[in-house]
Amino acid sequence: MGLLDDKVVLVGGGTQGVGAAVARAAVREGAAVAVSGRRPEPGEALVAELSAAGGTALYVRADLADAEQAKASVAEVVDAYGRIDCLVNSAGLTSRGTLLDTTPELFDAHIAVNLKGPFFAMQAAVADMTARKAPGTIVNIITSSAHGGQPFLAPYVAAKAGLAGLTRNAAHAHRWDRIRINGLNIGWTATEGEDATQRAFHGAGDDWREQAAARLPMGRLGRPDDIADFVVFLLSERSGVVTGSVIDWDQNVLGGLD
Repeated sequence: MGLLDDKVVLVGGGTQGVGAAVARAAVREGAAVAVSGRRPEPGEALVAELSAAGGTALYVRADLADAEQAKASVAEVVDAYGRIDCLVNSAGLTSRGTLLDTTPELFDAHIAVNLKGPFFAMQAAVADMTARKAPGTIVNIITSSAHGGQPFLAPYVAAKAGLAGLTRNAAHAHRWDRIRINGLNIGWTATEGEDATQRAFHGAGDDWREQAAARLPMGRLGRPDDIADFVVFLLSERSGVVTGSVIDWDQNVLGGLD
């Protein structure tokens, strides 16, 4: 439908999983897209895929746990395209830790990837938008676990709950600049990263998706493509004036009890 015609979109952590699905959806809707991430192989492969499909795409190598690299990724997009219109922060670290066994190093790693990187990417993107006096949109991929989560997600929840608060704070601060900032609290989703996490931390076998789906109300896990379509909607003018919303994209209902 051309929801993002002529827009420049940076997807942080966009080389696989939900981020890659967002990049594909944004190109399909007419955007020029940049994806950032640490590993060049999947990033360059995705850019080749998008380019072969007729899209305009760029890979930016960046470790988004590093605030300076997060800011530099935005600067590289502005250098390449002349501006940034939309930012999606989709990078995430999901390694496990409880309140009792989380080390300071693990805690810092979660803060770096799940909160600090998005903060400074947003800072750089909003600086470009305000300097041009141009509107823009930002979507932060958060997690339904930000409401509390499982005991083994303590540092992850701490960081992502911070990102939910940052989303609202920044949206309020820049609403008069016509910069809309929203977040998605996504639920359990079938991604490459989740597969690796289930195998590494929970001893999951090849059928873990089927077993998980059987325990979920809709009979399946979330799909990156579904999330991507929702993100594109929030990035586009079709979502109207909505800003400062952190939307629960999940099949479990907060506060609902059986």
